[in-house]
Amino acid sequence: MTATVSTTDTTLNASRASRPGIARKAKAYLALTKPRVIELLLVSTLPTMIYAERGFPSIGLILATLVGGAFAAGSAGAFNCYIDRDIDKLMHRTENRPLVTGEVTPREALIFSWLLGAAAIAILWFGANPLSAWLGLGAIFFYVVIYTIILKRRTAQNIVWGGAAGCFPVLIAWAAVTNSVEWPAVILFMVIFLWTPPHYWPLSMRYGEDYRNAKVPMLGAIAGAKVVSVQVVLYAWAMVACSLLMVPAGGAGWVYTVTAVLAGAWFLYESHALYNRAQREDISDKRAMKVFHGSISYLTLLFIALAVDPFIGPAVMAG
Repeated sequence: MTATVSTTDTTLNASRASRPGIARKAKAYLALTKPRVIELLLVSTLPTMIYAERGFPSIGLILATLVGGAFAAGSAGAFNCYIDRDIDKLMHRTENRPLVTGEVTPREALIFSWLLGAAAIAILWFGANPLSAWLGLGAIFFYVVIYTIILKRRTAQNIVWGGAAGCFPVLIAWAAVTNSVEWPAVILFMVIFLWTPPHYWPLSMRYGEDYRNAKVPMLGAIAGAKVVSVQVVLYAWAMVACSLLMVPAGGAGWVYTVTAVLAGAWFLYESHALYNRAQREDISDKRAMKVFHGSISYLTLLFIALAVDPFIGPAVMAG
């Protein structure tokens, strides 16, 4: 008996076999962009656009700003993965990144980073305006060069100054709507700037061993919990105070003001709880991560309030 193999069946089977490979490759490229970081950055973008417009901007402008901003953040994240591939393999938190597992080659990652960055600038330039595109380029440069290349492996203040890259989305959003950068945008920039250390340092406490193995001097990894908790409290107070500047200088209404006060008080409570436990040497990873997760909730609530604020009542300090 002679077995007959259909050419059509062979082609179909080969096509089916290639699909998982394509899907896996696409997933690996997506992982390079650090999508969870992008989500957090976009939380601040749309509310800032709504607040700057005092209403809803056009759908086209919203899409261009969100997509361009996401591509810029993704490009910066991919460059970061490319540059840090040597230390990512030493850390449990990053050992499954695509460049460590080999799902993406360094050359592929580098090309992808450049293409994504170029697309981001083009989308912002033509979909919004040149100012937002320049700010997008500045965000990429700050994260890749200032943070990843210069600061990250050299100083415990890396996340303080390098974290400024994560503040650019509010500037990009404001510029996309107004073609300018005004005081409310600067205040929101500073809120996120001051928010970054108390957000990230508890995480670096949780993964301190990872950072020490990779010789990355994150404050949470090289300083004791007592020192870190003091810094978390100080930055938390500065952040909440800065958020309230939106009332006299940013035209904020009651929705934003009340949320900033209540959410700020809650985050300060959690920060002081971390400090008190650290002073008693009763700190745990769970308590540190509670502040980390709480910081995300705080920022989300603040920017939701910022988006709702223009639709409900006048400014608290209307002139």
